[in-house]
Amino acid sequence: MYKEDLFEEMPIHSALIRLALPAVIGQIIMVLYNMADTFFIGLTDNNVKITAVTICMPAFMALTAIANLFGVGGTSVISRALGKKNFDRASSTSAFSFWLCLFSSLLYSLLVFMFMDIMVDALGGTDVNVHKEASIYLIYTVVIAGVASSMNALMAHLVRSEGHSLHASLGVVLGGVVNIALDPLFMFVILPRGNEVLGAALATGLSNIVAFLYYLVLLYSWKIKRATVLSVRLSKNSFKNNIPQCVLSAGLPACIMTLAENISYAILDKLISLYGLESQAGIGVAKKINMLVHSTVRGITQGALPLLGYTYSTGNRKRTKKAVLTTVAYAGFAALLFTLILFIFAHLLVGLFIGEHNSALPLGIKFLRILCVGAPFSAIAYTFISFFQAVGHGGLSFLLALLRKGILDIPLMFICKSFIPPYGIVAVTPTVDIICCAVSIVMFIWFSSNHLKKNKARKRYNPITGKNEVIEQN
Repeated sequence: MYKEDLFEEMPIHSALIRLALPAVIGQIIMVLYNMADTFFIGLTDNNVKITAVTICMPAFMALTAIANLFGVGGTSVISRALGKKNFDRASSTSAFSFWLCLFSSLLYSLLVFMFMDIMVDALGGTDVNVHKEASIYLIYTVVIAGVASSMNALMAHLVRSEGHSLHASLGVVLGGVVNIALDPLFMFVILPRGNEVLGAALATGLSNIVAFLYYLVLLYSWKIKRATVLSVRLSKNSFKNNIPQCVLSAGLPACIMTLAENISYAILDKLISLYGLESQAGIGVAKKINMLVHSTVRGITQGALPLLGYTYSTGNRKRTKKAVLTTVAYAGFAALLFTLILFIFAHLLVGLFIGEHNSALPLGIKFLRILCVGAPFSAIAYTFISFFQAVGHGGLSFLLALLRKGILDIPLMFICKSFIPPYGIVAVTPTVDIICCAVSIVMFIWFSSNHLKKNKARKRYNPITGKNEVIEQN
């Protein structure tokens, strides 16, 4: 069953560490196994293959956007339902999120298959050789294994909503370990030389299938022991009591943010491609390394999301506010530390993927140093976005999500490509992060003064009367 003591009694610092640390480790492992493809392909020292894999990232990450729509949205509704002891609502929400995510992922995979050539060209794969390799990668990672990739990300969210952050992260870690083990096996042992991209795609696809199976077995074992409120049994209740609206309202900002990031990065790749294949390879590697920072922050905020939603729903405003500020401090410090590491060791890190004699190396180093500057600011903004998602104020998080990726950065990239190209295009990302950070702070101060001033009466759902009844006044 969900961890009530963690949500209600454990000190905020301890609760956040318990929830966030496994999520952070899982996120870092996920980035590492995404980077493993680039690392092993980088051993070929072939810019065509490196570029082919890196330009596919937005199409592949769209699966994460789908998972976030129903995973973050579902977690927000489930955690608030648990705070009110409404277990039926939590169970119905998990079933709705599971099946809608599965259907949406399947639809997306079919669309990618139907419009493969158009998508690859739009992502920057207009070069004939890059186009061919990128198409192979998408077939196996998105078309064939796409549903499993999205569903294992969803299951991690749902399992975490009950406070089981360690179990949620174990699936991600399992997938990462399998991928890293299979990459060299497929690339350099099983498949003939020249099929490195195919090998990377097979490893990624199979690892995500393994991770999804882990979550299914975990959920099945919990159901036998009656140790969870999560369910995949769809019923009429899954479409009642505003469950679909609440899930979509809370999850849409997370989905839009991920989609907007993918569109933004796709446009960045497209504009950078004007400056040659070396620039494409350099920015592709720089983006993947920079994901280490953002994934760490995501792990912290995803781990905190159930805690924020639960404490807010109980009416304990003091604990809610402390949880938010603690999350901001942890996320900001982690991002700052990673930024310093990436900036100082940029040459070493980029050099892991691009050879010393490759002309893409100095470009990748400069791109990474530019990108990582914005990480501490994006960490603060992302924390407040997650907070608004957790407490059910989707409109505020939606506005911040679009501001961070979409409204400002895309127009600015087209404007700045005329100034210090290609570095001006890349510099847009940290610039917008700084602006969004400032706006998010102002929005939280306003929200806090209006909604987090004083505690409210704590209520608990009574299954006999079917009503939320006051159990104590904080």
